[in-house]
Amino acid sequence: MGQRILIVDDKPEIRDSICEYMRIAGFEAESAASAELALDRIRQAPFDVMIADIAMPGLGGLELTRLVKRDHCADVIVMTGYTQNYSYEDAINIGASDFVIKPVRYEELLLRVRRVLRERELTDERNRMLEKLQRLAITDGLTTLFNSRHFYSQLELEADRSIRYKHPLALLLIDIDRFKEFNDSFGHLEGDKVLVRFSQIMKSCLRANDSAYRYGGEEFTVILPETAAEEARTVAQRIRAALEAERFAPPPGRPVSKTISIGVTEYAPMEDMTTFIRRADEAMYVSKQNGRNRVSVLAPPVARISNSTV
Repeated sequence: MGQRILIVDDKPEIRDSICEYMRIAGFEAESAASAELALDRIRQAPFDVMIADIAMPGLGGLELTRLVKRDHCADVIVMTGYTQNYSYEDAINIGASDFVIKPVRYEELLLRVRRVLRERELTDERNRMLEKLQRLAITDGLTTLFNSRHFYSQLELEADRSIRYKHPLALLLIDIDRFKEFNDSFGHLEGDKVLVRFSQIMKSCLRANDSAYRYGGEEFTVILPETAAEEARTVAQRIRAALEAERFAPPPGRPVSKTISIGVTEYAPMEDMTTFIRRADEAMYVSKQNGRNRVSVLAPPVARISNSTV
């Protein structure tokens, strides 16, 4: 679909001639006889640029501009033959992208439309780059999970929500068992494949409001909002079983399985984040000490540990 332009003017000879000129220039151009009709058209289908007369019966072009900039993403070029009543500053301050004096020279109007569209493309590209940079700042490059920096800020946020709404909050700390031995035997490229695949498996086991993070190396964390410890244990067991069922085939192609040790804990209101994370870490080490490939739950405030073995 080409770039769409809407011409708004109460004088049919003006709007029709501009509309035809813009079509010849290669745009999808349509017209409306009033600001009210223009709003109806833009609600039905988006336009890239609106060219509107300022002085029209009913809703004027400046008020139309304000409404379009408030509710839609179109750029607006306003036209007027009453330069003593309206200024360039009036139009720009209300959100217009440009200001044209009547009688309009079509060649000049076309140049202004193309300039507005070019600036729009540059702005969109800049915004896309900023969004990409923001994603990179909080994302692990290998696994595409969130990174540890984002984990700490998100955990603080979820803890505040847990306190405010009196909802439980659970945390999983996960370590891939004997991962160094796997790397030493098959190389880091094969180890990276395990990390990537495990990240995919983990995400497939979570709900939309849960979030997974690469904590560092072969360690991962999962934040489970509105989840108590026992429910979190079920989630952890699902992740553990899913990875255990997976088969990897590093050279020379002999199938290899990997397992994980998981620590689970629940947030105690008003405790600091270091204590919360340390308790999940302690629960994970209990899983390691008890033979790996299992889930251990350490619940606050009493150190009460229960294990789930294979």
